[in-house]
Amino acid sequence: MSDNNFKSNSKLAVIGGGPGGYAAAFLAADLGMQVTLIDQEANPGGVCLYRGCIPSKTLLHIAKLITDAREAHKFGVEFAAPKIHLEQLRAYKESVVKKLTLGLGFLCKQRKVNFIQGYASFTSSKSLLVKKSDGTQEEVAFDKAIIASGSEATTLPQLASITASKVMDSTAALELKDIPASLLVVGGGYIGLELGSVYAALGSKVTVIEKTAGLLPGADRDLVAILEKKLQQSFSKVRVNVNTSIAKISEGATSLEVTLEQAGTQSVEHFDKIIVSIGRRVNTLGLGLHQTKVSLSERGFIIVDQTLKTADDNIYAIGDVVGGLMLAHKAAAEGKVAVEAILGHKTIFSPMAIPAVVFTDPELAWSGLTEMEASAKGIAYEVVKFPWSASGKAIATNCSEGLTKLIVEAKTEKILGVAMVGHGAGDMIAEGTLAIEMGAVVRDLSLTIHPHPTLSETMAGAAELFFGVATDMYRPKKK
Repeated sequence: MSDNNFKSNSKLAVIGGGPGGYAAAFLAADLGMQVTLIDQEANPGGVCLYRGCIPSKTLLHIAKLITDAREAHKFGVEFAAPKIHLEQLRAYKESVVKKLTLGLGFLCKQRKVNFIQGYASFTSSKSLLVKKSDGTQEEVAFDKAIIASGSEATTLPQLASITASKVMDSTAALELKDIPASLLVVGGGYIGLELGSVYAALGSKVTVIEKTAGLLPGADRDLVAILEKKLQQSFSKVRVNVNTSIAKISEGATSLEVTLEQAGTQSVEHFDKIIVSIGRRVNTLGLGLHQTKVSLSERGFIIVDQTLKTADDNIYAIGDVVGGLMLAHKAAAEGKVAVEAILGHKTIFSPMAIPAVVFTDPELAWSGLTEMEASAKGIAYEVVKFPWSASGKAIATNCSEGLTKLIVEAKTEKILGVAMVGHGAGDMIAEGTLAIEMGAVVRDLSLTIHPHPTLSETMAGAAELFFGVATDMYRPKKK
């Protein structure tokens, strides 16, 4: 099973209990290794479960319920205005988090993973010192280690003097202490848009500003345009311009006075609170990396090879700390590769596609190459778009504004990228990811029978449309 005389019952230490860390720890334990997993929380889960993916999706689900109720009058059903009981809402969110994190703790025990609550730092390339939550310290010796310490939100220097309760990062925003009448979201990435969507549904007047050329810079503009149109209806204002930023901010008796600058023009607006969502920085400080041979890039990421091994032969790193997409599922996949590499399996982390999802209303998801990326690489490609206005299920369920898009290599008809915007896009993008990973061509999608009536049919519809023979849409056949 292993090379270099590395035994499967050797000791592995994993620093960080997020999706990457616990995925690595659990696989290693399943394969016979003695595993110690270290995290600051009482159970595994990391930012994703405690302060990110799970609580945000719980609140977004509630926001969708509120939005659907408000729009139900279109179908002849009217609901009274929703009454928001924040204490109950918070309790429900915490119950979801508790259920999942306790479940992970139980899985640790089932696998006999030694879980230590505390902060770990290297004392050498073969040992750690853990400062435990009870104030004691414990030395942990290991044969191999995996760093999965994640990242944390960054902030703006000009907000340092503002009362802390009026400026929120994503963690504070998810605590949902109150619903401000007016809210400024700084940053038009997926975190900012998701949090803005929650607060808008709960009653805040939300303004979003983005410094780059558009919302969600990594996604194709045609899909973002559909999402932005919907956001314009639910948010008070969506400012999108490369020059839109905060020029000045001051704190008044009742509100924050913010001077916004856009293309050299300044305007003053007032907000009760601000959410800052401008990116994340890696958690490497305090790890004692100077006691090892681990090296960092100029941007502070841990440098690894395709097996996720660092410059220190005994230490691997995964997830946010190695750069690339800061996504839970990417970290989990890297964690599994790292364990397999440690055990001597012939493996590398080289996925054909990593899906990305924005859980707004409507959802936006993409996998593989975007149209922008294909163009930048000089690839000869074709684009086919299937509008959900041609989908019976989409019309029946009031989500016909959606779109499914394929990026196809012109010469081979190989699927290079898949993207969609609309209800449930995040759940459907997996089919596109599998198609790319398997090297599928458009014909493979068109010949796959999809259940009717479903939104998944839009994938087959897009593939059929490529050949000009889509049942639900007419397009001249390719010559």
